[in-house]
Amino acid sequence: MDYRNKLVLAPMVRVGTLPFRLLAAQYGADITYGEEIIDHKMLKCERRINELIGCTDFVEKGTDSVVFRTCNEEKDRVVFQIGTSDAVRALTAAQLVCNDVAAIDINMGCPKSFSVSGGMGAALLSKPELIHDILTTLRRNLNTPVTCKIRLLKSPHDTVELARRIEKTGVSALTVHGRKVTDRPRDPAKWNEIADVVSALSIPVIANGDVFEYDDFERIKLATGATSVMVARGALWNASMFLPEGKVSHEDVKREYIRKCILWDNDIKSTKYTVKEMIIHYSCLELAEGKAVNKSESTADLAELYGQKEYYQLVKQGSFYAS
Repeated sequence: MDYRNKLVLAPMVRVGTLPFRLLAAQYGADITYGEEIIDHKMLKCERRINELIGCTDFVEKGTDSVVFRTCNEEKDRVVFQIGTSDAVRALTAAQLVCNDVAAIDINMGCPKSFSVSGGMGAALLSKPELIHDILTTLRRNLNTPVTCKIRLLKSPHDTVELARRIEKTGVSALTVHGRKVTDRPRDPAKWNEIADVVSALSIPVIANGDVFEYDDFERIKLATGATSVMVARGALWNASMFLPEGKVSHEDVKREYIRKCILWDNDIKSTKYTVKEMIIHYSCLELAEGKAVNKSESTADLAELYGQKEYYQLVKQGSFYAS
């Protein structure tokens, strides 16, 4: 896994499932992160080959609930992100999935109360010894590349010192989100503080924050010196932002996403959530399209709404997989 000069899809909860990762890759994303999976959740799973649709599923034991789904098409670029507060649990979870993904990432930046209250995400930023324990445990026991994603600390000096400590664990790359834990998405990302980290490290640093257009990839690279760039909301609103020739229409992106959700049998709740997030940036959920998505109870309903009824029927009949 080469982390230099890459355009990267960020991990996004409820969004970064297989269809959306493949959508981003289709439009030019070099590396795609899955949504964060908590180690406790992963430890309840078993690996199953889904021969019907040609994918690998990690399913909660005793149920049909798919916690993580991947396929050979993305094996060389998909990153599995773990939410954890314990080195042994993190390793056990990583060992379940490491042979089916390109890399393992530890979430050390999520500021949500669920993560922080469980000692995960941004809570790790104040525990450098635990960070060292988790990352060195993974590095010593996995052949798969290991990375992590952090936020800025209270001072640039503190961020640089933590980044240096992380580098010494042997991770392959470090992602830095240019906001502090207390910052909100509307607060501007501090690209200059990412630059401080880049200048202090020798491993690839992936810059994250305030990237919404293709031109922003070059702007943040010039401002920070980072070799690679990660994007979240910009890709959610229009995944074709990875295209150097410019975005395709918002409507075309939504239709292509629905087709991938049909093909890969995506969970309807995840599909609806993602489509609504796509709509909100350009419109309003109170208008006709948003109301229709809210009322949709199945993938078939969404297929009809977005003009993919025939494609849905073809897939469900098995004709597509047979071909």
